[in-house]
Formats: sequence, structure tokens, C-alpha cells
Amino acid sequence: MRRAAWVGAALLLALTTACGLAPEAAPDDAAATSEASAPAPPSTGERQRQDDGPIEVPEPTAAPSSTPSQPVVPTRDPLADLVEDIEIADEPVLGADVSWPQCEPGLGIPQKRSHGGPMPVPEAEYVVVGLTNGPGFYPNPCLADQVEWVRSRGLMIGAYAVASYPEQRFVDELGADGPYDGSTELGALANTGYQQALYNVGLMKDAGLLTPLVWIDVEPVPDFEWSADREANASVVAGVARGYQDAGYAIGVYSTPYLWEGVVGDFSLGVPEWRAAGQTSREEALGRCGEDWVIQGGAAVMGQWVQDARDMNVTCPGIATDLSAWFHRY
Repeated sequence: MRRAAWVGAALLLALTTACGLAPEAAPDDAAATSEASAPAPPSTGERQRQDDGPIEVPEPTAAPSSTPSQPVVPTRDPLADLVEDIEIADEPVLGADVSWPQCEPGLGIPQKRSHGGPMPVPEAEYVVVGLTNGPGFYPNPCLADQVEWVRSRGLMIGAYAVASYPEQRFVDELGADGPYDGSTELGALANTGYQQALYNVGLMKDAGLLTPLVWIDVEPVPDFEWSADREANASVVAGVARGYQDAGYAIGVYSTPYLWEGVVGDFSLGVPEWRAAGQTSREEALGRCGEDWVIQGGAAVMGQWVQDARDMNVTCPGIATDLSAWFHRY
């Protein structure tokens, strides 16, 4: 069931009176190439690490080569000032997520062809839209159409993007371009992760996708596998996180404790979490909000489960009182 009628009326009022608070799209500063004079980054196959200590990632050594202007994202729903004296029930809110599998059949890269999967159920109140066609630097082939699908139905929208270990050609091109020391292997990987994020920022701008937060999806990527070096993998993820933050977005992670540890070990960003429960149930997804399912030290925001070939989501306790911290409503 939709939120109470007063919320719908207040939303209409807020959109007509407070439109100046809507987030601006982030700038198109994606995947910039490195300067010709910059030293070539080392091959990512050179480094060998023994997994016998805590994961360490490189620290930024310089400001980004270009600094994107930050989108104006409200940290407080403009409706809150209008209805702050009205108690909002903190009940789980149903939503969904979609990406390239829901595009019309046959689109995308050969390894990740779309198959026209079902779109969200009518009861969904928000949709988290995937930006990539599997790995980084490969766009969701129907991103703009999915954004319009959400917009035309008056639903709330969010964004997520798969982080992936970069192909060597991307490291060669982009490993020196970013806030890390690109002369080291870990720095070059972090810079390439940084550019993955900026590439996705450009995709959001082109598609008109506005959101206060981007979820970083960390899990195995079939056909684009992570390396066996979890410190190298963590450096990529650290760069991705920094890229979104420098572009003005909040970040969260999507994963499970097992998948996260398998990719990046004990690395922690300490950011909010969207926790996957797989082919289970709404009850199990809500159960993932508990302390037993912490991924990397962050608070639980949503649980996800798969039902009837759809990715379903439900908000965790405490989230429904300020959905604008996580989603945008056009």
C-alpha cells in the first residue's frame, strides 16, 4: 500500500514550492585520460601479496586532477519542515532494483546480454537502478529508459554500480589520473577505481538520474573476475568510493559478509549497507538488518531478496522516517 494520503499531498506541495532544493546532476568528468608525460603505471600482474595481515590500501597523495562540482543534494527531506509535527510510521517500505537484465532482450556486451526480465511490482515505492552492464566502464544499455520508467510513475529512485577489477588496458590509460600515486601498482589500481566512479557519474548525468547516494556493489563478477590479491582489490574499491565522494555523493555498499571478505578481506569503509539475502524471503531480508549480518561496519539500510525473477527490497528499522537520505523523488 502507498504511503498515507497526506504524504502524497505534501510531496506535491514540496515539489512545487521547494524545487530549488532538488539535486543537480553531477558533472560529466568520466574516465579522463592521463597526461602523455605521466609515468606508465605498473602492470597489475607484477605484485604478489601474502594474505597474512590486515588489508591496507593507498592513501591519496594529491588532489584530483580535476575537481567535479558537487551536486546540491538535500540532507533533509523538504517535507520534513512541513510535517515535522506529524509522526511517520517506521514501517518497512517495499522497493526493487533493476539493471541491464531488465533491458529488452539482446542488449549489452556479449558476456552480459539482457533478457527482458520483469520490472518491479506495482507495490514498489522506490527503485534502485544499476549503472553498469556488469563490470565497470560498461554502461547499462537502457539506463535512460529505466530512469524514465521510475520518473513517469512518481516513484523514488536510487543508484548502484558494480565495482570490478579493471582490465589492464584501463589501468594503462587511467592509472596515473587521480588522487593516488600512480607510479605504484596499488595507486594505479585506486586511480582506475576512481575513474570507474567518475565514468558512472557521467552516466547518471546523461540519463538524468538524480540521487543523494550511490551503492557500491562488491561481489564476484563472472567473466571479469577479481584478482587473488585482496589488497589490490580493496585498492580498487577505495578508489571507487573516493571518486563518488569527490563528486558529491554519499556512498554505501551492497554485498554479503562472505562475498565482501572474499573480495577485499577485512577492508572497511564503515558506510551504510544494503544486504543481500538471495533466493529467500521478505522475512529473511528483514533479518539481514540485524547485527549478525554486518558487512564492513556500517548501518543496515535495506535487505534484498529474489522472488519470481525480481529483485525485491525492504527498508530496515529506522530508515522509513527519512527516505530522502537514500532516494530522490522527481
